[in-house]
Amino acid sequence: MKRNILSSLALACAATAAMAQSGTNSPYSQYGLGVLSDQSQGFNRGMNGLAIGLRYGNQVNALNPASYSAIDSLTMVFDVGLSGQVTHFKEGGITRNAKNADFEYAVAAFRAMPNVGISVGLIPFTNIGYNYSTTQRIGTSTSTSTETHSGSGGIHQAFLGVGWHIFGGLSVGANFSYLWGSYDKTISTSSSDSYVNSVEKTYSADVKSYKLDFGLQWQQKINKADALTLGATVGIGHKLNADPYVTTTTSNSQSGASSDTTATVANGLAIPMTYGVGVSWTHANKLTVGVDYTLQQWGDVDIPATDASTGLYALRSGLLKDRHKVTLGGEWVPNEMGQNFFGRIRYRVGVAYATPYIKVNGQDGPKEYSVSAGFGIPITNGWNNRSLLNISAQWVRSEAAAFITENTFRINIGLTFNERWFMKWKVE
Repeated sequence: MKRNILSSLALACAATAAMAQSGTNSPYSQYGLGVLSDQSQGFNRGMNGLAIGLRYGNQVNALNPASYSAIDSLTMVFDVGLSGQVTHFKEGGITRNAKNADFEYAVAAFRAMPNVGISVGLIPFTNIGYNYSTTQRIGTSTSTSTETHSGSGGIHQAFLGVGWHIFGGLSVGANFSYLWGSYDKTISTSSSDSYVNSVEKTYSADVKSYKLDFGLQWQQKINKADALTLGATVGIGHKLNADPYVTTTTSNSQSGASSDTTATVANGLAIPMTYGVGVSWTHANKLTVGVDYTLQQWGDVDIPATDASTGLYALRSGLLKDRHKVTLGGEWVPNEMGQNFFGRIRYRVGVAYATPYIKVNGQDGPKEYSVSAGFGIPITNGWNNRSLLNISAQWVRSEAAAFITENTFRINIGLTFNERWFMKWKVE
């Protein structure tokens, strides 16, 4: 047990360092707080993030903390995951490809006392990463102007969660999270004419705040073979106590002169109220299907931006919009306790649709369509037959009229270590 604890602490430190890197190449990540993470774990990534109505005793479901109360009383569950992806960008007749890989999450859960489960973990909240430029001729002259956009960073989330089985089929739970991270988004304009000043604007922020999420699940046996689980979640929206600022640097390569100005918006970042509902149906502990709906009220959140007409950097409304997401997924395991290896594999599929939460030049950002499929492969040896290797593939299409279309193919790999820490061995 001591070795496992030390390994877990080392893993948490490595995860913290790895999550400092960006997991996206999307130009859309320059808007809002970046590209939103789905925050799912290995077992439900094959179901495209289905989670709110799922209740397992051998998996960590961080998207509904009420599910922690279902954790098996004999085990300690660790789950770690990473992903690799290839994205194809298309705008007009121009296409580009980009690759990246990212450490996704590290979570753990255990039974603290009868009817109470505890979970801790590190998961991403948003990702920012992009770099592109455009060049155009200035008027009728031979001079050209180049505008370069680049950005990196994101917000990360460390949480401590508790789930309590109150009575009957009712459970409640909560995640208490610490949010931290930073970003730098730079727009630089330069000219081939040395007499024209170069201008660089860098938008920066440092986030250190909290996040509160609450969950509820109610499970009811329909008959000996079937069970229905209803779930609901609420995330509390609030200001992040961050002071975003923009630094404008004007310089001239001819004279070497430069000047800086900085504008700050006090307490200018926020996260929205979030609501989710889900339902799942389980048959004979073999087949599980479910559907989730989530609403993030980004439309109520103001965000700092530079006004094109006045040049003032201040909070502006109408740059974000409410995000709706619907997910449908399922899992099938032919015979979990059988002798046939392929019969013990968990087969998973899922589809999802999400509306954008950002606006680009006054128009709606990209809608998102996604499909996924995956496997939960049992890792079997002489002392452990409950750990799983979770492998899934996901295709995501993000598209908006008159803007860039993104097609992303992503491979997710997760390891769920399910160890019998709390079993009392009997020696005869």
